[in-house]
Amino acid sequence: MLSFAFDNAYVRELPGDPEPGPGVRQVHGALYSKVAPTPVAAPVLLAHSAEMAAALGIAEADVHTPLFAQVFGGNALLPGMEPYAGNYGGHQFGHWAGQLGDGRAISLGEAVVAGGARWELQLKGAGPTPYSRSADGRAVLRSSIREFLCSEAMHHLGVPTTRALSLVGTGEAVVRDMFYDGHPRAEPGAVVCRVAPSFLRFGHFELPASRGDTDLLRRLTDFCIRRDFPHLTGEGEALHAAWFAEICERTAVLMAHWMRVGFVHGVMNTDNLSVLGLTIDYGPYGWIDDYDPDWTPNTTDAGGRRYRYGTQPQVAYWNLSRLAGALSPLFADVAPLQDGLRRYVEAWTAAERDSAARKLGLAECRDEDLALMDELRALLQAGEVDMTLWFRALDGIDPAQPTLAPFEHAFYDPARRAGAEAGLLAWLARYAARLGQDPLPAAQRHERMRAANPRYVLRNYLAQEAIDRAEAGDLGGVHELQEVMRRPYDDQPGREAYARRRPDWARDKAGCSMLSCSS
Repeated sequence: MLSFAFDNAYVRELPGDPEPGPGVRQVHGALYSKVAPTPVAAPVLLAHSAEMAAALGIAEADVHTPLFAQVFGGNALLPGMEPYAGNYGGHQFGHWAGQLGDGRAISLGEAVVAGGARWELQLKGAGPTPYSRSADGRAVLRSSIREFLCSEAMHHLGVPTTRALSLVGTGEAVVRDMFYDGHPRAEPGAVVCRVAPSFLRFGHFELPASRGDTDLLRRLTDFCIRRDFPHLTGEGEALHAAWFAEICERTAVLMAHWMRVGFVHGVMNTDNLSVLGLTIDYGPYGWIDDYDPDWTPNTTDAGGRRYRYGTQPQVAYWNLSRLAGALSPLFADVAPLQDGLRRYVEAWTAAERDSAARKLGLAECRDEDLALMDELRALLQAGEVDMTLWFRALDGIDPAQPTLAPFEHAFYDPARRAGAEAGLLAWLARYAARLGQDPLPAAQRHERMRAANPRYVLRNYLAQEAIDRAEAGDLGGVHELQEVMRRPYDDQPGREAYARRRPDWARDKAGCSMLSCSS
């Protein structure tokens, strides 16, 4: 039987909006508004994560009951659920945007499972809330598939992330103008149930600070520490400083993971960064194919490229600086906050060195190894080389006589390859010499590299192929891709097609190159 033990601490301990329901409004002095999901015409389960269901204590048989689709499509509530939409603000593309909030996400409650783990269940696409502004609170199938697949793919890659339990079709159409170019169309709707220990964002703290509501800011901060950071000890400013420093460190580690696997978030506004250091809000994200630090998957960011791949660590620091500013009323002096920001720099530097050592198969990363990595990245960009394929093939070179033979499948353009070939060969010679100085035995080096360099990533064109099939009524592509991404570091015989470079037809195809914030 589908049931959970709920302990809804957020709505129990923190102030809520006295006005219920979805009417759009500015909400002051409150951190959430109680609002129920809007029922849909015909909820049907399209896909689910068996791993996440097991973590929540849901039996596989219960997943396939009508009640499961009803609950996670937004048509029914289980005992103990207290649905609400969160109230937060944020800096969007570098500018303060004021109140934002959960415009199409509704949290159902905090489930506490065997062993004491706490999981917040949240429906995305469940209908309007007080924060929907002029939108309908719904989500389309294509964006829901992308969020469902990427949440679980990132988890299996070892990247801190929110999770996805289920993908439910609504039986209703949703009208969207995908590229904001005056060509709206009706698309199938869907609801994703995403799951995390907490969905608190930087913007949750920025909004009360922006309104001068220091009491609310303090209550939220103390609640977050008590519920989500129970290992921290102390009191007052010292406790708050330790908490902020840990947020900084977790964010640095997250950035290193994104850079390691070639993930580009696409919309790193402060309302899209988690205080738990989790990847949150899978909107116009993308995966680096040919290595290009200036690439962004977000059409809205095409001009300024603020959130391009190569600037993500710097943007994270900027966002943390905005969070520090919001928290400053809790401190008599800004020095502890500055210490936290220094902690970010130190943690990022350490994580980047660790990532370089693992990707290159070295026991440790020296200063000259960072330079070696930087030289490689410049060459990969010049030669239009696939990042994932290059690093996966790197452990296949012969250190005694390195050649480009293991990388034949990683080049996109013959002319670009010809221009970079001499430089790449010279780099391989230097790398082989460096391996000769490293104490790691070959077997350990191969194991280390294969655990850091995935064979499979959720390339945009792969997701789009699955979406195209799903919109035609065939969910096989979603299920196949989900299964492949469960073991991204393993060679999977028979699934080589999922580990190929981006085909030429996908270079400029909608959904395969850039995406908008529209869903």
